[in-house]
Amino acid sequence: MKRVIGGLSIAALLAGAVFVGTASAHPFPSTITLPGATSAEGVAVGAGSTFYAGDLFKGDIYRGDLRSGSASLFIDAPDGRNALGLKADVADGLLFVAGGFSGQGYVYDLRTGADVAQFQFGTPPNSIINDVIVAGGAAWFTDSVQPHLYRVPINHDGSVGSATTLTVTGPAAEVTPGFNLNGIAATPDGSTLIVAHSNNHTIYTVNPTTGASAAIAGADGPNVDLLNVDGILFEAGRFWAVQNFSDQVTELRLSPDLRSATVVRVITNEDAHGAFVTPTTAARFGDRLAVVNAKFITGFPPQATSFEVVVVDGR
Repeated sequence: MKRVIGGLSIAALLAGAVFVGTASAHPFPSTITLPGATSAEGVAVGAGSTFYAGDLFKGDIYRGDLRSGSASLFIDAPDGRNALGLKADVADGLLFVAGGFSGQGYVYDLRTGADVAQFQFGTPPNSIINDVIVAGGAAWFTDSVQPHLYRVPINHDGSVGSATTLTVTGPAAEVTPGFNLNGIAATPDGSTLIVAHSNNHTIYTVNPTTGASAAIAGADGPNVDLLNVDGILFEAGRFWAVQNFSDQVTELRLSPDLRSATVVRVITNEDAHGAFVTPTTAARFGDRLAVVNAKFITGFPPQATSFEVVVVDGR
């Protein structure tokens, strides 16, 4: 026999309660496989729950949905391209891609995937274009073996202007064998850039006009200590650093003047249910972080048979 409360049966109320509880407990899949990918490195979010991820050594771009867990090939890149850091400029309909060991940077149409522009920033092997950020009306690319940042102005008709080179000075300009300048972030207006320096295990501010850099101090020393720092993310006053071979993402609180930082928490592999396998970059969607696995622990190029985006709680 059904009891009725306010026109609804108890059975109906209970069914609804089960549905709501399940939906709130599992709003996102925990991992999203990039079908056919042979490597991975960059991830970006677009409109709604759309995300983009790149195949590092093939240069292909995948597009998927963080809620449904679907993903498919979006851009079949020409031979010779790489895809490292990505940034989706939803307002202008553009996708910026760091071209890695090609020394290049690419701009794609965010809707169709068509080429918009290609830039030869540096000459391989003396140039590794590693990451990109969009802020203050321009895209900024890092070079991991040169103390350079490359600026591409964005026109609001969906086109881009000519690239210019900013020479970084100060502590962030240090170049030693391996990866130096890596991830990049910025204040919303683009008045200050923030770069990760992998070899130095730390982060710096960079003046986008002069190139002058300054260390961001940590709680226990002159520099924030971020071993294996790779991609970084600065949004809504919150800052995350992906530490690849450490298999973790560290959240920090930056001071208003960006001169110091305090660790808030560390998202470990245990928090990711063991899903982190050399994560490299992260993108934010609401209270979730989408983190891409590069799996460099298997080799370089990696020898893994599958690559995925891991979705973790970013609250």
